[in-house]
Amino acid sequence: MAHVERRERRAADGSLIKSYRVRWRAPDGRERNKTFKKKVEADRFCAVVSADLVRGQYVDPDAGKIPFETYAKKWIEAQTFEETTREAVELRMRLHAFPHLGDRFLSEVQPSTIQSWLRSLSGLAPTYRKVVFANVSTVFTAAVDDELIPKNPCKAPSVRKPRSDPKKLVPWTRDRVLAVRDKLPARYQLVVWLGAGLGLRQGEIFGLSPDDIDFEASEVHVRRQVKLFSNNRQVFGLPKGRKTRKVPLPDAVRDAITAYMTAYPPREVALPWMVVDGKSTTVSLLLTSREKKALGRNYFNTFLWRPALKSAGVPDLRENGCHALRHFFASTALHEGETIKAVSEYLGHADPGFTLRTYTHLMEGSSERTKRAIDAAFLGKSSNDDDPESDEEDHEAPR
Repeated sequence: MAHVERRERRAADGSLIKSYRVRWRAPDGRERNKTFKKKVEADRFCAVVSADLVRGQYVDPDAGKIPFETYAKKWIEAQTFEETTREAVELRMRLHAFPHLGDRFLSEVQPSTIQSWLRSLSGLAPTYRKVVFANVSTVFTAAVDDELIPKNPCKAPSVRKPRSDPKKLVPWTRDRVLAVRDKLPARYQLVVWLGAGLGLRQGEIFGLSPDDIDFEASEVHVRRQVKLFSNNRQVFGLPKGRKTRKVPLPDAVRDAITAYMTAYPPREVALPWMVVDGKSTTVSLLLTSREKKALGRNYFNTFLWRPALKSAGVPDLRENGCHALRHFFASTALHEGETIKAVSEYLGHADPGFTLRTYTHLMEGSSERTKRAIDAAFLGKSSNDDDPESDEEDHEAPR
């Protein structure tokens, strides 16, 4: 247990100077002490140390005297992130965390410090603020686990954590999908087919090979993506989450792929696997650049996608990036009655709950289907009697 000792000494002018020293024995057997000018401060510190020793939650007060930036950089180095994720975390820390928190000791950062830092991020997009905050909070959690600090200041009740923008996703219409497709150069229109027709991510589109397509079984095996590191360094890698998957191949998309391969035969491209110094891997790709290389998102988005948006009269906004094609795929599948679980698997989401949270507002028509089903059970009505569009209707696929 800790205890307080009163100490006195004479100053040069003969006046009496009082201080109060808290002494205690740490769990490692070493005797520790800390001196205070005021007894109330010493008593408060003594009570906290004594309680922590009893609860087994003692943390050395000097252990947290490590600058946040120093500890955060070591934490990043120790993670098993994919290299692109590591670069993104490093960039967010360097731009938005280190300027405000970098020089402060871990033990000096209080909830009020975190709240002040969050105010300095007010100009960032809500979702991005949430990601930056999560990165910083994870570093402090690691410091708690390493017994450098007793609590994570980001988790204090007084800290108002950033919230995501509650704006609901509005999927593109079929007409917009077709308009943007037709404004792309013919060589790159297949991007729209693969994004809107299969729900592939942009990197997965760039990494798709004819060898991944089982025309007989009408399915596509999503096995890789083209990843872009800093300085435009490209590698082949597994899909996001290192999770391969199968996606059904609609007839319209199959026909578009076969026609495309006739006009633009696939080309073999060699890239490192997973990391920039990884083993060179050669893959026959459907889509390549004019230089016979794998497509890169910076080039494609800047010189192909954005001009196509402008020509089609679509605002050049974040929500109108290539990812909008995946949303079209998901919303179309859900509208036609596909299950959340199946759509989640086709999109490669790790958690069906994420798929549900993202697209649940697009399923509001399900209440009408429920009412028709109950009416059919109790009133003997066919569930299609009141649906003027229930007869076999041709839903023309994008061409």
